[in-house]
Amino acid sequence: MKKYILQRLVISVITIFVLATVSFFLLRSLPGSPFQTETLLSVETEARMMAYYGLDKPLLEQYLTYMGNLLHGDLGYSLKYTNRTVNSMIASAFPISATLGLISLAVAVPIGLFLGVVSARKRGKTVDYLCVFISVIGVSIPSFIMGSFLQYIFAVKFQLLPIAQWKSLKHMVLPTVALSLSLLASLTRVMRASMLEVINQDYVKTARAKGVPEDKVVTRHEIRNAMVPIVTMLGPMVASVLMGTFVIEKIFAIPGLGQHFVNSITGLDYTMTLGLTIFYGSFLVLANFIVDIAYGIIDPRIRIEK
Repeated sequence: MKKYILQRLVISVITIFVLATVSFFLLRSLPGSPFQTETLLSVETEARMMAYYGLDKPLLEQYLTYMGNLLHGDLGYSLKYTNRTVNSMIASAFPISATLGLISLAVAVPIGLFLGVVSARKRGKTVDYLCVFISVIGVSIPSFIMGSFLQYIFAVKFQLLPIAQWKSLKHMVLPTVALSLSLLASLTRVMRASMLEVINQDYVKTARAKGVPEDKVVTRHEIRNAMVPIVTMLGPMVASVLMGTFVIEKIFAIPGLGQHFVNSITGLDYTMTLGLTIFYGSFLVLANFIVDIAYGIIDPRIRIEK
């Protein structure tokens, strides 16, 4: 197991290195200049700006310089925000995105798993149809439509909650609900399908035949084994939610990483886009690494042996 963990760590580091390298050269291959997207600069002014940020140097030299800084945790200066480093912008925006993500996960995960278990246990009954309906609605309706609908009903029509911004607990309700519904629906759907597959397994029937109490059959044999696909799903889900959801943050004017990511791409802010890509990629790699280790804890059959 230790050897496997070490191998996964090495693979994770290589993955982040490849991600940084590919992203660097792909961004530099985009047409246009980061200094000509908003105001029309003279050729001399643009040349001075390119020289100031080192963009006039050979591409390989720029790459080596960036990777050297990256090894020291320096993601560089933004090309659009004056005197703002990518590190400082991540430090200020990431807690907001993480807060929204954690609250949404705290709501969606337990409710989604519970509905999935209940739906599978009550298959073919009214409760099952209701849970399936909720999951279909949550998966089918895009988050921008759900967010706009919630804004209209609770903020515009009844004026119960703020329509946007991120200033108090009331401001957190609508974006949390909008984000949680899609997560909850996906978890319910996957958990229901996994539970239905596990319920008919021989070891579950054997446990009941041996007289094992029903609550222990459900928790130790059904839910535990049905959680394996959920763990696989939670890894990238947690990473993407904590890093910020572009659509939700844009609709509700939340100053998180998602909004900075969109603005950096449209404005050809090389360093900001690259820094956020590496930051997000590192989160995703870390989440997948934790998922691989969690497999052996949830299901002993998946543990890695020599």
